Amino acid sequence: MKFVLLLSLIGFCWAQYDPHTTDGRTAIVHLFEWRWVDIAKECERYLAPKGFGGVQVSPPNENIIINNPSRPWWERYQPISYKICSRSGNENEFKDMVTRCNNVGVRIYVDAVINHMCGEGNGAGTTSTCGSYYNANNREFPSVPYSAWDFNDNKCNRNIKNYNDAYEVRNCRLSGLLDLALEKDYVRTKVAEYMNRLIDIGVAGFRLDASKHMAWRHKGSFGQTS
Repeated sequence: MKFVLLLSLIGFCWAQYDPHTTDGRTAIVHLFEWRWVDIAKECERYLAPKGFGGVQVSPPNENIIINNPSRPWWERYQPISYKICSRSGNENEFKDMVTRCNNVGVRIYVDAVINHMCGEGNGAGTTSTCGSYYNANNREFPSVPYSAWDFNDNKCNRNIKNYNDAYEVRNCRLSGLLDLALEKDYVRTKVAEYMNRLIDIGVAGFRLDASKHMAWRHKGSFGQTS
């Protein structure tokens, strides 16, 4: 049994060195905020012929729309749901991009926002990229669905004050973003469903946003990332 566990541990550690690229390709570019249709063309016209192995894309999930300031980049890091619907394009365009890039040997890596939902001060409404309803005040995100039970308010009902305190970093709010209770099986299941859906579409890997704000445990963990 100890031997089997050792092999499992070695395999898990070694996985970080396998980026799932093809044909010995290792270079990955970050096409921040690009549209899916444009990334598909870039894979076919430039990245594949030049030997690139992959593209990191901006978060594809539905996010809140911020109008003051006007549509900043960071609105994409305030999820409303795990629907694939953003200003980069809809789900069909995302699937087409992944397929076309994979067909020419360029893999897609998703920036996954799983630590939190939108900011606590965003009120309620349907001002989101798919038009889904949310109520940040009540911690209601019915398109997932998440409720107040799924957040860390009972652990820490304020923003992070001391970044040298691991408890605060993991359980308090980062810049007001509603912190998900990732130790709960239900929350982890919804996150896993989102990531598995992306894998089924053909995504090769993930960059996990705000990973230092999550406590990584062996049981049921998603794996360590930076």
